Amino acid sequence: MISRYAYVGGTSVSTAEAAPDLGVECMKIGVMLPLGGEDGPDGGMPGWRDVRAVAQAADQNGLDSVWVADHFFYRDPDGRMYGMREAWTLLSAVAASTTRVELGTMVLCASFRDPGLTAKMAATLDEVSGGRLILGVGAGWHEPEYEAFGLPTDHRVGRFEEWLEIVARMIRGETLTFDGTYHHVKDAQLDPAPARRIPILVAGHRPRMMRLTAEWADAWNTAWYGAAGNRVVERLGTLREAVRAAGKPEGAVAATVGMIVRDPDQPSVPDPDTNAFGGTVPELAEVLTAYRKLGVDHLIVSPEPMTPKTVERIAEARKLMAE
Repeated sequence: MISRYAYVGGTSVSTAEAAPDLGVECMKIGVMLPLGGEDGPDGGMPGWRDVRAVAQAADQNGLDSVWVADHFFYRDPDGRMYGMREAWTLLSAVAASTTRVELGTMVLCASFRDPGLTAKMAATLDEVSGGRLILGVGAGWHEPEYEAFGLPTDHRVGRFEEWLEIVARMIRGETLTFDGTYHHVKDAQLDPAPARRIPILVAGHRPRMMRLTAEWADAWNTAWYGAAGNRVVERLGTLREAVRAAGKPEGAVAATVGMIVRDPDQPSVPDPDTNAFGGTVPELAEVLTAYRKLGVDHLIVSPEPMTPKTVERIAEARKLMAE
């Protein structure tokens, strides 16, 4: 499932302007979209129609967001290859095929795209979507795709630190000159500028990544879990500590959590994740409530299987939680 291909928590990761509010009283809930590997019907490669069907199911059933992972491919330790669709192209098409859900990247790999280009892409997609983009970004981690596409693997977090600062400052309206070790821009600006402050999400839990999160991000993510447990509580505590150390008020960076949910009423997906929660809809509603009580602002669900029916089931549990 797609959760295997999204960032691994340990490797992916100010202005005076107020950060956008990503949280709501009843905790936002979104879903990952099928992107590659075995995410499609009958365990095959999903086509555009499959991606669109899941996105529109989320849009029409009251969920809050849809998300795509960003990889060229995934190769498991045994050498098996899983192909992937290109994330940004698909997300642009999803933007034009939905009306209300937020559109997130979980997470965009900094190594794949120049920071100035990324900022320009974000501004344009936010315009196309009517202000629905959440720009999730990370340093990247999957060595085989770096080697295959000739990408540098040295100082990955150092490169990301410069990349993130450039992207954040540009989409927040600065005309920027930056002369770093790895990235350079001169009098760079976005014209036209974004109509709003596009929220940036960073994922990770190690100290350096948490510092960058507290400095530049509007939201943070940790993943992937089943039911809420002690590990989630610990990671949420790590976020609070980082925000406090940065001298910002608690809640300045929204907490998002990735959860894997299996639909027991549908055929099992190939190689299912053993960490997935597979209970009934009322039981799922109780788990969603537990995440909300922990202070999670946005729960991002990776469904197994990735079908409109599973999305509808998650939406039903969300309604029970709200009641």
